[in-house]
Amino acid sequence: MMAHCLKLSLLCCPQLVTFLLIRLNILVLGGSSGFIELYAYGMFKIARVTGIVGTCLALCLSSDLKSLSVVTEVSAGGASEVSYFQLETNLLYSFLPEVTRMARKFTHISALLQYINLSLTCMCEAWEEILMQMDSRLTKFVQEKSTTTSVQDEFMHLLLWGKASAELQTLLMNQLTVKGLKKLGQSIESSYSSIQKLVISHLQSGSESLLYHLSELKGMASWKQKYEPLGLDATGIEDAITAVGSFILKANELLQVIDSSMKNFKAFFRWLYVAMLRMTEDHVLPELNKMTQKDITFVAEFLTEHFNEAPDLYNRKGKYFNVEKVGQYLKDEDDDLVSPPNTEGNQWYDFLQNSNHLKESPLLFPYYPRKSLHFVKRRMENIIDLCLQKPADVIGKSMNQAICIPLYRDARSQECTRRLFKFPFLWNNKTSNLHYLLFTILEDSLYKMCILRRHTDISQSVSNGLIAIKFGSFTYATTEKVRRSAYSCLDAQFYDDETVTVVLKDTVGREGRDRLLVQLPLSSVYNSEDAAEYQFSGAYSTRLDEQCSAIPTRTMHFEKHWRLLESMKAQYVAGNGFRKVSCVLSSNLRHVRVFEMDIDDEWELDESSDEEEEASNKPVKIKEEVLSEPEAESQQAGAAAAAPQVVIKVEKLDPELDS
Repeated sequence: MMAHCLKLSLLCCPQLVTFLLIRLNILVLGGSSGFIELYAYGMFKIARVTGIVGTCLALCLSSDLKSLSVVTEVSAGGASEVSYFQLETNLLYSFLPEVTRMARKFTHISALLQYINLSLTCMCEAWEEILMQMDSRLTKFVQEKSTTTSVQDEFMHLLLWGKASAELQTLLMNQLTVKGLKKLGQSIESSYSSIQKLVISHLQSGSESLLYHLSELKGMASWKQKYEPLGLDATGIEDAITAVGSFILKANELLQVIDSSMKNFKAFFRWLYVAMLRMTEDHVLPELNKMTQKDITFVAEFLTEHFNEAPDLYNRKGKYFNVEKVGQYLKDEDDDLVSPPNTEGNQWYDFLQNSNHLKESPLLFPYYPRKSLHFVKRRMENIIDLCLQKPADVIGKSMNQAICIPLYRDARSQECTRRLFKFPFLWNNKTSNLHYLLFTILEDSLYKMCILRRHTDISQSVSNGLIAIKFGSFTYATTEKVRRSAYSCLDAQFYDDETVTVVLKDTVGREGRDRLLVQLPLSSVYNSEDAAEYQFSGAYSTRLDEQCSAIPTRTMHFEKHWRLLESMKAQYVAGNGFRKVSCVLSSNLRHVRVFEMDIDDEWELDESSDEEEEASNKPVKIKEEVLSEPEAESQQAGAAAAAPQVVIKVEKLDPELDS
């Protein structure tokens, strides 16, 4: 219960919610299910795009909300065909202020529904099974007693004459006991008080806040010029408001039942406790012994109302009595309440039932006297979900496919099980409003890296839309020695808007010295002086790997910003320009190296700097290697490692001489 209360306090924090909702951000999700979903602030679904063929490998929504880039994979004939799509999202762009306001409301509503769920969970945890002891003991008493006298008459006789039958005395003294009665009374008081506080402090306040946000949403929906194109429906929101009102009425009813039960149980247990003390001839305190005629009448009414045997109830619930009435409101069942509130003599209720006009008036919230709080809550959630689902459908249907480019056919996809680390990679440049796609094409047994870029605005074109990169030579800055070979691209990711981090494999280098980490500046790839020489001469409607000769190729030569990854089969890379860090992962997913990338001179050192740096005692960078259990055991003979270890080693970020 404490964990749930902590969640409640976090959800109540207005500063956190305000901070998160300053600017619209959208989480885009896709997989193999044939649809893509967009979640505002990562919480509430505002769009659902259907009809996606294949499995989504990469997704990227442009920062200006004009287009959504999608890379899909369709398996056929023992291989997979990978394609690039660009979807128009003009509705999101054109109605950005309205979408932002609507998304904030949706997020508040979603958070409040979760808040109400947690409140109800805490209330269920506060209710204890010990509260059912009175019902179970009385049912057992009915089944075992040999006389025909009813249980109500047995207790009435004890109340009026102060004497109990032998069977009732056995029930009270041997099964219920004085100590058990006292514990039961304390449990009921503690449990009911906790539930009452949760209803007042959390359930009611959360419901009223939910009603407020839905009312504001209804006002927004009334501005049809702004919000009707987004699918916001005032009629559906009105139904949701009515459902929340019914839930508030049911919560108030629960409060009345708790208040009444606490008074009834307190008086009943006080009288029964004194009666049981007299049976045992124990001393009764004077303040407990005083009982007025009003108290006797109150207990008599309680016995009359709660101690009637109900055979129908036994067939339904396996018990003859329902003395405890709070628990039925907290059970997640579709059945009617065992003991619904007594509406006889309620003038307002009778007036509404006799008036056909008021009974169906939209100004009055419907009341469900025979249903539990859980039932009304589930009904409210379903109506709200239905109401808020329509904008997601409308916005999703507005997203149309504008561009489709078949990329390549890849036989490796069927053999590759590590899908999380696979090409291609999408990137959105917020400054220039461009979508970038990094992928590789197999040519002459080498995987050549290609960069496809499209403008986020479908109507605009961009020069050098497709270009391939060939890695030519790498020069050591101090020795001016040049490393030339045939390089295959293993993985690449954007480090920042201007740089791509690449892992290369030297196809002729010896094992352990055949992987390179390279920082590729886009400024050298897209040179305005010779842009006309690097234009794609093929057709985007044909698969790109079938027209490799039409793809312009730029050969890159590096004098710095590269290094040899020694003694590591590097396969995957991840870069973060904001944190100035790149992370390299081995092909078996067991070996990790993390590099700081912000100091240029360390990328230019040569092999001769090893002894100089050791002699000068200068600080060096730290590299963390995470080794799996088998690697740790092989490197440390005799060490019985029971779990993966973290080994910290010292390493200089200087490139090695060629082998």
